Amino acid sequence: MAIYLPEQTQTSTESLTPRQIVAELDKYVIGQAAAKRAVAIALRNRMRRQKLAPELAEEIAPKNILMIGPTGVGKTEIARRLARLAQSPFVKVEASKFTEVGYVGRDVESMVRDLVELGIDMVREERIEEVRSKAAQNAEDRLLDLLLPPTRPTAPDEDPVAVREQQNRTRERIREQLHAGQLDARVVEIDAREKAFPSLEIVAGSSIEEIDINLKDMLPGLFQGKTKKRRMKVPEALEYLTQEEEQKLIDMDSVAKTAVDRVEQAGIIFIDEIDKIAGREGSHGPDVSREGVQRDILPIVEGTTVNTKYGMVRTDHILFIAAGAFHVSKPSDLIPELQGRFPIRVELEALGREEFVRILTEPQSSLVKQYTALMDTEGIELTFTDDAVHQIANFATIVNERTENIGARRLHTVMEKLLDEISFEGPDLVNKRVTIDEAYVTKMLADIVKNEDLSRYIL
Repeated sequence: MAIYLPEQTQTSTESLTPRQIVAELDKYVIGQAAAKRAVAIALRNRMRRQKLAPELAEEIAPKNILMIGPTGVGKTEIARRLARLAQSPFVKVEASKFTEVGYVGRDVESMVRDLVELGIDMVREERIEEVRSKAAQNAEDRLLDLLLPPTRPTAPDEDPVAVREQQNRTRERIREQLHAGQLDARVVEIDAREKAFPSLEIVAGSSIEEIDINLKDMLPGLFQGKTKKRRMKVPEALEYLTQEEEQKLIDMDSVAKTAVDRVEQAGIIFIDEIDKIAGREGSHGPDVSREGVQRDILPIVEGTTVNTKYGMVRTDHILFIAAGAFHVSKPSDLIPELQGRFPIRVELEALGREEFVRILTEPQSSLVKQYTALMDTEGIELTFTDDAVHQIANFATIVNERTENIGARRLHTVMEKLLDEISFEGPDLVNKRVTIDEAYVTKMLADIVKNEDLSRYIL
């Protein structure tokens, strides 16, 4: 079988060593060296596998990862950044949203269908990028046909070549006016396709998502949208015609095949809150289906074939990363078969004051940089002193210790409360230079942090 290698990023993913992968993740996620190391090895092993002979590559299954750690420490962000780095189809699902077959809710196979849809979108965007210039040229030619005056019949005494040259000169003159924006106010009439009649699906199987027969495919002529005349201004018409031309130039069968290959060979599924379905046998009440959900997830992780509207998709080589806080339950509460499918276990550490200081300042899109950029749109020059950053981290740590520990997410609530006044008064401020120092942070947050009942509701 063909082994599909994902498209290369700016730094070729094929050449990224585990150390370089960790360095890339360090730009966005603070700490958690063990988790970064585990996912870097998993990604590198995927690259190694792609270089093997197909027969051997087929036998090598990905080593799925189980992340154990409290909320807000970077579990999801590590997986998301890894997928972006590898340009892999990535989907995040919550295990607690799935129900056992026979219960009302989502079935576990929907995670694979969601991944395929995302893969289709990724490949379609890439193909559109490839044909964009050709589509734009075709759309422009169609628009010029609409803008040109009607061609009059050639008189017997006229030279056809001269008439054709005259028409070409007129066409090029109108093209120049179009490029210069001189025709933007003109209105043209185009044949626009109305939205197609919604497809009717005959559903079979245990889930409404399992489609056996699609009437839209059986009777394509019945469900195609009709065209009607629409009047548009030239820029809007050009955009509409460009989109039409892009769709004409893309072979959706090829897109679907490439997307399915990519999902099978490079897909990543992140299953969050897996601890919420880690129930002991013999449980009763509303949690009765938790073990059933585990048993439904098991074949997906082991490797099975899922029926999607783009064809059958094998999950044998999809990388699964599961995560959970495991406050109440333990990884050993998962059914043994599922435990065995997550051979790599990494524990993520709770974040403290020093990590909060680094989160506020070090990442490429740190919170301090985000708020500074937001205020800059109002012409406000916002500056944070080092003492202020440490005090923000200090208050966030105190609130996490006294109330529920939600990790780095606490920084968002603290920063919003801290900058509430500036964000509201921003457009009306006379002094556009604002410095956030330790005194300002203390003034805005000290009373809330000291009052435990108040901080419980506000922060």
